[in-house]
Amino acid sequence: MKKVLLAFSGGLDTSFCIPWLKHEKKMEVHTALVNTGGFSAQELENISRKAKQLGSITHVNIEATEIFYQKGIRYLLFGNILKNETYPLSVSSERIFQALALVDHARKIKAAAIAHGSTGAGNDQVRFDLVFQVMAPDLTIIAPIRELQITRKAEIDYLQKHGFDYSWEKAKYSINQGLWGTSVGGVETLKASGVLPEEAWPHQVVKEGKEIISIGFTKGEPTALNGVSLTPVELIKQLNQAAHPYGIGRDIHVGDTIIGIKGRVGFEAPAALILIKAHHLLEKHILTKWQQYWKKQLAEWYGMLLHEAQYLDPVMRNIERFLEDTQQRVSGTVEVELMPKHFSLLACSSPYDLMNSKFGEYGEINKSFTGTDVQGFTRILGHQLNIYYSLNHE
Repeated sequence: MKKVLLAFSGGLDTSFCIPWLKHEKKMEVHTALVNTGGFSAQELENISRKAKQLGSITHVNIEATEIFYQKGIRYLLFGNILKNETYPLSVSSERIFQALALVDHARKIKAAAIAHGSTGAGNDQVRFDLVFQVMAPDLTIIAPIRELQITRKAEIDYLQKHGFDYSWEKAKYSINQGLWGTSVGGVETLKASGVLPEEAWPHQVVKEGKEIISIGFTKGEPTALNGVSLTPVELIKQLNQAAHPYGIGRDIHVGDTIIGIKGRVGFEAPAALILIKAHHLLEKHILTKWQQYWKKQLAEWYGMLLHEAQYLDPVMRNIERFLEDTQQRVSGTVEVELMPKHFSLLACSSPYDLMNSKFGEYGEINKSFTGTDVQGFTRILGHQLNIYYSLNHE
């Protein structure tokens, strides 16, 4: 029997893939979950048990949270990247790192094929396929859900036929969770007018009132929460825990998929949205106008290319070096107010703040030049316009 490595998350699609690859393809199925920060130790244990029950010969949980932060999230944060001004690339940014880890494991177990549970109607199929094709061209790629064009109801029927109990309630929503956020897809997201019900969101609103927190940044990276030094990964986890009870970070992303259709998905990413906005506020005080302008242009391209499976292109390393260079003085503290379904940036402080009162205070007093200097500057600034309007009587 040929050996196949299946990317296994424990959801309906990948659960269907194990018995289908075993019975229909007559393959020896091995499974791997690449954890990019979305699973607890208990959840990982449950998923391992489930994979074995479904027929996997071996299962491994590959820890990749730190790699995901260092090689992905850092640059999304440095670039303040929000796809279509909304989505922090919570799930799409994980897939490349998961695919790379899967290739490594497929090599270790000497698999002849590698499989994933992506449908034929989304971006993930391209992200997985592209990495597999480039990094492991000798491995056969199998995508059962895409190949069969099967419905979720038919998947459940197949599982039940082979003796595995799987309820429709469990499969009603497709949820992908990771360190940088969680996506939520269901029947309501298939059309523009659909609204996700409260119970569809992974975390419910259980906290009232307001709470003020402080976030410390060092060279663009989050390194302290409420004055306590933390690693960036641990800080993101704790910030998620603090904001989840308020229902902060919920939104709907609408965008153009790699395959040309419009896509719509709910997401819940409190830490990502808070950190991006807090980091951006700090940059407004520290970076020059043109640093901010050009960083925004390159960061937008970086986010688009990452979203569309182009992480392996060397231009991404070029942009990463630029983004890193812009962060050398982005250090300071930002105060944030948390409240139900909302957060607000209050203030920030930094030793590199260009809003330095030694040179003046906006709207109050200028200490760097005289009124006569401004008159001369304005005369030169408007000189070309004076010439234009002297010749064009509009």
